[in-house]
Amino acid sequence: MQAADKLSHVVFWLKRRRPRAEAPRLRPRVAATELARVDFTELVPDPLPFLGQAASLQLAFFESLAKAVATSPDLVSKEGLSVASGEALAKHHALIEELRRADAEPAEYLAMFQAATDHFRQLTSSADWHELLLGIHLTSGMLDDFFLRLSDGLPVELGRRVRGILGDRQGAPVLEQLLTQAIANEPGLADRLALWGRSLVGDTLLVARKALEAAEPEARHGEDVEPVFTELIAEHTRRMDALGLTA
Repeated sequence: MQAADKLSHVVFWLKRRRPRAEAPRLRPRVAATELARVDFTELVPDPLPFLGQAASLQLAFFESLAKAVATSPDLVSKEGLSVASGEALAKHHALIEELRRADAEPAEYLAMFQAATDHFRQLTSSADWHELLLGIHLTSGMLDDFFLRLSDGLPVELGRRVRGILGDRQGAPVLEQLLTQAIANEPGLADRLALWGRSLVGDTLLVARKALEAAEPEARHGEDVEPVFTELIAEHTRRMDALGLTA
């Protein structure tokens, strides 16, 4: 399987509700990335692949956080990051339980996304500990936001439970605090991390673009598509701004 094909499966299959008129949206300030013009409220995820991919991503975030704990320069950082890693693992287990609740075999749905998730991690691999922290903070934040919004299209009770799982963000302030302290103490780090953060958002949004192409290949064929996930990008910009980094 080619890399582009793997990436096209990173986000689950989606169905579209009936199109509706939209007001024009302002172009967000973000590195150029082509995306289809789609309203989140029009997307209806297939529940089992949704749960499988969400669980796969949370496991990947846990593994990255475990690496951050292992390579942390001090015990204070290790303690804080262990909280964040525990949260990601708890989300993974909760999503796995939802698969079991639906009488699905978790390993089957995790396997569907393992190669694609590994490929995405490779695309966003970091050069050092600070880049690792920022990568986790930004990609997990954007993808958690993405899945939270898409969960509105799930069956009502399942969607409510999924939002309860993904809405837990106790680990994010830990990452933000560690990054803020490091940026304040290391001249030049902010510029390097700002550049890294801009490259991460492009790769993360590319995942969504490939998913939309896979969902509606005929409708997308030959089109020049543009960024539209305005709320996601706005949240990303706020995360960067909170660290004093230019998005």
